[in-house]
Amino acid sequence: MSTARRAPIEILLTPFNRFFETSASGGLMLLACTAIAMIWANSAWGESYEAFRELHLHVGYADKMLNLSLMHWVNDGVMAVFFFVVGLEIKRELLVGELSTARKALLPIIAAAGGMLAPAAFYLYFNWGGPHTVGWGVPIATDIAFALGILSLLGRRVPVGLKVFLTAVAIADDMGAVLIIALFYTSQLSLVHLSSGLALLALMAIANAMGVRKPLPYLLIGCGAWLLFYYSGVHATVSGVIAAMTIPARPKKGSADFITKSRSILNEFQKVREEGGRCMLESRRQPQLLLTLREACRDAETPLQRLDALLHPWVAFLVMPVFALVNAGVLLPVDMARAIVQPVNLGIMCGLILGKPLGVTLTAVSLTATGLAPKLAGVTWRHLLGAGCLAGIGFTMSIFITELAFGDPAIKDSAKLGILGGSLVSAVLGWLVLRGVPEAGPSPRC
Repeated sequence: MSTARRAPIEILLTPFNRFFETSASGGLMLLACTAIAMIWANSAWGESYEAFRELHLHVGYADKMLNLSLMHWVNDGVMAVFFFVVGLEIKRELLVGELSTARKALLPIIAAAGGMLAPAAFYLYFNWGGPHTVGWGVPIATDIAFALGILSLLGRRVPVGLKVFLTAVAIADDMGAVLIIALFYTSQLSLVHLSSGLALLALMAIANAMGVRKPLPYLLIGCGAWLLFYYSGVHATVSGVIAAMTIPARPKKGSADFITKSRSILNEFQKVREEGGRCMLESRRQPQLLLTLREACRDAETPLQRLDALLHPWVAFLVMPVFALVNAGVLLPVDMARAIVQPVNLGIMCGLILGKPLGVTLTAVSLTATGLAPKLAGVTWRHLLGAGCLAGIGFTMSIFITELAFGDPAIKDSAKLGILGGSLVSAVLGWLVLRGVPEAGPSPRC
């Protein structure tokens, strides 16, 4: 047993490290920023919240100046990073994950489709023929951070197969939402800017094919593509998803080369140490060997994995919380009962609370019962119902589509009220359904 004394800073940082390592922490950060935005917007300092969102930031020079409010910078710019990470996750799932084969992909993709069609149908039922039918895309999305955060709180009541299923459904859901944003929530289209942006994305794909593995070229070209998409009329965040598809998914060196090279480096490192180089500061060769080993590790890692690991914490603990802080400040109406029965609000709430579980659960149960898709190990119909309820937590993507769908601030607030209420009820229902499932026994030891 090691008796090495821990540094005071390590002891101090231990709770924070544990917090950030838990699956639920990203969702908790999102929830905290949502609460702050709601309290701020409805407090005596509500005007300062609006001033904060409308704070204008200038980037560029002369006639090439981008002069956007903080809210637009977050929704059009910062959220491109979120969509880029979503694209990385989609690419990984398509290559080696739950969407990599037709048989594996069938269940989550069809379940996600059912979980998108049913909420849209509920929304259209309440808003058909009215002025706000354009909002049908708002209740179709699933917030994976909140959904998986609640699953993590349920411990062994949730089999691994259900977590994999819900993750795959959410990713397939994101694919559908991005496609819907590109097709149905696009303003006036500039073909010149769009074709130029697509040309830059094609250049990124060519760089991949030519073996470019450094992130800087992809970053510079990707920023140019984002700007051209912004001016094209297609929402700029769509460029983030497409750009992610061009990131190399193969390492510079294979695993066999890495094993050979790293073993040689470690052998030399040990030899230098045995010859008297025990103190790192006294040795010139040991730091060089460590740098060479670090480079070998980088060459053995795919750029896709490296970028995903690098950006995921920033998205979970900065991008999404900032998005919530800027967008979730909904003014609560004096007459809450009247606000709830508004068609937009009713359509979104019913879509999330009823449409999502009906669409996801019925589709998944039908596919597995008929043998069209393989059954998930240890997953019952009740597990699937709980997952369907958690899929009704729309939040991030739903609020994002709300900003694209509606122009009237009052309608936006009504829609966001429906999103927050529907997501909260869906979260509670999903937790209650899965809370009643008996805990699984501990995994057998090898």
